[in-house]
Amino acid sequence: MTDALIIGAGPAGLMAADMLSSAGHSVVVAEAKPSVARKLLMAGKSGLNLTKDEPFEAFLSHYHEAAPSLRPMLEAFGPKEITTWAEGLGQDMFTGSSGRVFPKVMKASPLLRAWLIHLSEQGVEIRTRWRWTGGSYRFDTPDGPQEITPKVCVLACGGASWARLGSDGAWADWLNTSTAPFQPANMGFEVNWSPHMARHFGTPIKNVTLTAGGSSVRAEFVISARGLEGGGIYAVSRPMRDGAPLTLDLLPDMSLEDIRARLSRPKGKMSRANFLRKALKLTPEKQALLMEFGQPLPEDLAPLLKALPVTHVGPRPMDEAISTAGGLRLDALDQNLMLKDTPGTFAAGEMLDWEAPTGGYLLTACLATGRWAGLGAANWLSRNT
Repeated sequence: MTDALIIGAGPAGLMAADMLSSAGHSVVVAEAKPSVARKLLMAGKSGLNLTKDEPFEAFLSHYHEAAPSLRPMLEAFGPKEITTWAEGLGQDMFTGSSGRVFPKVMKASPLLRAWLIHLSEQGVEIRTRWRWTGGSYRFDTPDGPQEITPKVCVLACGGASWARLGSDGAWADWLNTSTAPFQPANMGFEVNWSPHMARHFGTPIKNVTLTAGGSSVRAEFVISARGLEGGGIYAVSRPMRDGAPLTLDLLPDMSLEDIRARLSRPKGKMSRANFLRKALKLTPEKQALLMEFGQPLPEDLAPLLKALPVTHVGPRPMDEAISTAGGLRLDALDQNLMLKDTPGTFAAGEMLDWEAPTGGYLLTACLATGRWAGLGAANWLSRNT
């Protein structure tokens, strides 16, 4: 019998294993996929944004209604602590101009390798291709069905996005506790483009302000064959998903009056495209968006350039989303992240019903909740065994 079973070898599960093993407990980590932390490695391909360096209250506000529940966990293991933790694993860190914190090597693999060595030295056993099948702790494994009877368990099963990387949400069908329906988060939106947009597919749209509901962000996004994607879209995806219209300020550095003044200059024999390019430095891809979403074009273009309404047909499928909202409801857990109706079973990471944008917030909360659940499980073991 092992002291502790962790189901899921993503950041939350590995952090829970770290806490339990460092407290002297035997730990088995069961991972359904052939290797661990596959989603972390995928996210790190374009640069592992581990956390965000900003004032704590501003940081916390990005967790919306889950912020009060997550506050103590993020206060205990927030951006500064995570940076120190990564440095302790031999990773040199740097903070970009936007406050985002990265390893200097940018990739996730060196950090993960160092962490796995650390866990192995603490006696953590990781069993891959062990897929939990529900009920008691039964698993489909390469050696046939197996069952573990731990003294304590931490569930870190992920949400319901990127099933090929291990987060398929299947656990929600058999976990006998209160869950909220899954919804896509940090996702793209589908657009039925006109044929003239095809030549712009893959083009980044830079220096724009996106507004949806009460959220505005100056960022960039990408025109893709499927619709709109990228960081700017993800930042306002929550209000868009909930029905708020999206508008684009294509010229955030110019006032309405300045745009009107520039548009009042003599056009001469220039085409409209050349005139907009010269008068406003409006790029071809921004002009294409204007033509796509602004028809029929009004005589006064300035208001449209400052608030171009975008028509879309809804979010891309949940399995394409970076993360999900919904999952195990926080009110089904006690202050230590233990399931109220299943003593000795804790939960952490994206399987919990919290939502946050990209930019370091997702990973920070996964690590912080994994740590909190691991410490809670270790304390429960000390009191009950």
